[in-house]
Amino acid sequence: MTKNLNVSSFRNGDPIPEAKTEGEWKAYSQAKEPAWCYYDNDSSNGEKYGKLYNWYAVKDKRGLAPAGYHIPTDKEWTVLTNYLGGVEIAGAKMKSSQGWGVKDGNGTNSSGFSGLPGGDRRDDGSFLGIGNYGGWWSSSEGSAGNAWCRTLGWHSGGVGRSDFGKVYGKVIGWSVRCLRD
Repeated sequence: MTKNLNVSSFRNGDPIPEAKTEGEWKAYSQAKEPAWCYYDNDSSNGEKYGKLYNWYAVKDKRGLAPAGYHIPTDKEWTVLTNYLGGVEIAGAKMKSSQGWGVKDGNGTNSSGFSGLPGGDRRDDGSFLGIGNYGGWWSSSEGSAGNAWCRTLGWHSGGVGRSDFGKVYGKVIGWSVRCLRD
């Protein structure tokens, strides 16, 4: 779990469509189809931050995580944050020691998680937050139309836990981390 996922095909080899435009992002989401993108559709962002995936890619039966890995559940994320001292302080230990918008926004990376502020992609296809926050999907569904994720922000040493939009009209593109099986 030291890098954001950066794959463009499922475990079985089938390609995951890249949503290069706002219209494509919306169309894949409306059709409940998996998709990925680079922040601002700029491949150089992928080198640093990995890809952003919609929920349909996360939950696709063909497997987003490479063989021998899985996308962590909400409970597994909770185990990590508890191990790191609780949600109030775990974020500082998970954030990388550079790259967080402002000097005081950096973490210690004492956990080795190397969390970077890769931002997100909104349901309207726009991008938001690179350099300021990052979010990672869990494989667990939350309330109706949502799924659990974890967020880190420049302004806090904590870890956010929210159920964000997974269905059209609310869909968000987040980063993904994988755990060894």
